[in-house]
Amino acid sequence: MTNQSEALQIVGPKNKFPEVSLIEPAQSGYLLLAIEVDHRPSIGFFVESKAKKKLLGTLKALAQKLGTTDAGFDATVFKAVIIPPGRGAFLNKRPEVKIAKFDVVLLVEFVTVDAAKEYQKTPEWAALVADIKENSHNVMSIAASNARRIGPVDHATNGIFLFNYFYADSLDVNLQVWNYTAGWFQDQTGLDNSTVLLPDDATQVPYTIINHCRWDGLRNILPALLFNRSFKPFVLDNFEQNNTAAIPILYKLA
Repeated sequence: MTNQSEALQIVGPKNKFPEVSLIEPAQSGYLLLAIEVDHRPSIGFFVESKAKKKLLGTLKALAQKLGTTDAGFDATVFKAVIIPPGRGAFLNKRPEVKIAKFDVVLLVEFVTVDAAKEYQKTPEWAALVADIKENSHNVMSIAASNARRIGPVDHATNGIFLFNYFYADSLDVNLQVWNYTAGWFQDQTGLDNSTVLLPDDATQVPYTIINHCRWDGLRNILPALLFNRSFKPFVLDNFEQNNTAAIPILYKLA
């Protein structure tokens, strides 16, 4: 993947939906620990095995601890509910890209990016990741900053949370096409929050950005992805035209 500035290639009717409304990115740093505990099919609902329940208990205890420290002021554990439509066709051209099937996520927000990186280097975090790798199918641990923001994501109230793992040939184009299509989600689903995570070291993960946001329930997002006729031509077709793919998974609070 490349980072150089490139022009966005628009397909379909332009400016059919309002431009996304953004606020300044947060100065926070983030640690994202995404785990595939149970093998799941490419599409469908998730269940909870004994191993997953045990892991969720461990992560929630850690999240409670980290959420009370000066450096890490918000720590939340999520468990996957369903893999929705939205992946698109571009990944058929990149068969080497590992499809995200993470059924458990721990997201920790730190006061600064440096604080997140420092905690990532601690023996406590290293031991946690090593132990989880021994008992899981796939683990991704990344430090990240906030590249784009519609609004803060409310973790205090349960709902349906999206982690959308993007792969793109170009980071710059990925951010441009996210900007262009995010207005659709605001207009068609009432989305009023989103935090786009930019991995600190893109060479360590296959995903260029990870979009995180929340709706009150599945009824607010799933029908739009299944039945809204403008979703494919305005969102998915523009992703594919710009060598970008989204790999969405919907979660709830653990």
